[in-house]
Amino acid sequence: MADDDLRSGVLVGTASWTDRSLLDSGWYPKDATTPAARLAYYASRFPLVEVDATYYNPPSLRTAEAWRDRTPSGFTFDVKAFSLLTGHPTRTRSLYKDLRERLGTTKETVYLRDVGPGIAEEVWARFLGALAPLHESGKLGAILLQFPPWLAPGERSMRYVLHCVERCRPMRASVEFRNAGWMSQERREQTLGFLAGHGIPYVAVDMPQGHPSSVPPVMVATSDLAVVRFHGHSGKWTSKIIEERFGYLYSEEELRKWAVEIDGLASRARAVHVLMNNCCADNAQRNAACLASLLGAAPPQPR
Repeated sequence: MADDDLRSGVLVGTASWTDRSLLDSGWYPKDATTPAARLAYYASRFPLVEVDATYYNPPSLRTAEAWRDRTPSGFTFDVKAFSLLTGHPTRTRSLYKDLRERLGTTKETVYLRDVGPGIAEEVWARFLGALAPLHESGKLGAILLQFPPWLAPGERSMRYVLHCVERCRPMRASVEFRNAGWMSQERREQTLGFLAGHGIPYVAVDMPQGHPSSVPPVMVATSDLAVVRFHGHSGKWTSKIIEERFGYLYSEEELRKWAVEIDGLASRARAVHVLMNNCCADNAQRNAACLASLLGAAPPQPR
């Protein structure tokens, strides 16, 4: 989607609509028993969703076509980039079968350095190609480039970040850091200047602090799109169990304070994507609905 086509205003949604604990929570009506029915129901409640599953397994073209066809016009998908592309360890079995066979490794996990530039480029091409139906229909908001905690700030890292953003074009990418050094008092101005200079949306995250992956939630607009993600403040942030790590429900008082921050951010960006990622039971959906109400964000209208 071209920058000029970016829908204005604040869009509120959640990260995923298919978590097992959500399905078990009773949030979906009893007759929403299929993937198509659940996505249609979700899209009747929220105008935005983040696709998290694409971090673990690249999507197929058919899957993206189904997402496009099962949602109304005006609905927006933010899609998390496949783990390999942002420097994370990647399960070898999640690679495309022919590329996995070409690689011929016995390793359970691989990094970019293990696959070589040829396979890396092929993964980029296929990942972006699968998102074409969303992009061409105007339903792709941004590809979330979430970089690992070991990507420390520096010239080399900035070149890598810019390479990933440019590789996504003409699709738009947003950037989330998981190394606190990028947002340290000494480095913050340079980091934000780098992003703003290239028109790259910064992703602010509310998350537990004091961990290697913790970055303070800096509410700033570095382009006409700003993104805010909410992880909650579970005391079990390092847990491998998703429901424990994200098992947090924001209070209305907390959300009122955040609504003020988001409203201010909306005055500095043409569009703001707000995503609740406290995905445990229906916590994210409940908090997203409350926050949207506080922000006065209109729910999607049937079309």
